[in-house]
Amino acid sequence: MQNDKGLNDKGSNDHVSKDRVLNTKVMGHRGAALLAPENTLASIRAAADAGATWVEIDVYLIAEGGLVIFHDDTLDRCTNGTGVTRDARPADVAELDAGSWFSADFAGEKIPTLLDALEYIQSLNLGLNLEIKHDGADVENIVPAVLAMLRDHWEDNDNLMISSFNHAALQLCYDIDVDRHLAQLYEDIPEDWQAQLEGIKAYSLNCDYSRLTQPQAQAVKAAGYKLLCYTANDPRKVESHWAWGMDAVITDDPTKFAFLSA
Repeated sequence: MQNDKGLNDKGSNDHVSKDRVLNTKVMGHRGAALLAPENTLASIRAAADAGATWVEIDVYLIAEGGLVIFHDDTLDRCTNGTGVTRDARPADVAELDAGSWFSADFAGEKIPTLLDALEYIQSLNLGLNLEIKHDGADVENIVPAVLAMLRDHWEDNDNLMISSFNHAALQLCYDIDVDRHLAQLYEDIPEDWQAQLEGIKAYSLNCDYSRLTQPQAQAVKAAGYKLLCYTANDPRKVESHWAWGMDAVITDDPTKFAFLSA
């Protein structure tokens, strides 16, 4: 929820004090993308059934201001539809089958709206890493709407992280509501990463585990940020990352990391 005091004192939102927020070492990616069709309610349920207590999903802006849980710029890979995702109308998206491509067991699974997902995730008592999937510069078309939806329909701010590769989107998130826990996403971590994170009082740095180096990891931790790594599906490939200071792994198959929560 928006905090008026925070709006007047941006320096009060100190990332180092947020240790209570991320209470897991394993986060399901797009729900649990190897266990059920990604970014669907079935995938979120599969993550919970696999023992994950947090899930990462993507929010995407479509026509008429619609907000849906989807990853790709086109509908083709993960639905029985075709065409550019952003041009799709909500009424048409609601009719698509987003499960049959994965297996016949999920035939008829729908693309959730953001509201669908928020309500369902909370009903399962899961934490949420909501990635704003928006490559454009027109972040004002998606960010305020996402934050309004979260303000009205998400209860526990300490059980929520907002992430994006789009730094301008995170900057606008921060400008609108300084109390949100923001996570900057990177494939390759740039040299000015710390300035970027400081500018939005980020909570964490989320990066590609395969491109992360030990010195980078240690620098991120020394600066006081949480460190999350995506998308690891083989525990052996991130064994060293735990020693480097990785706080949580984002995985398509949480069952592979069940030992961490046992």
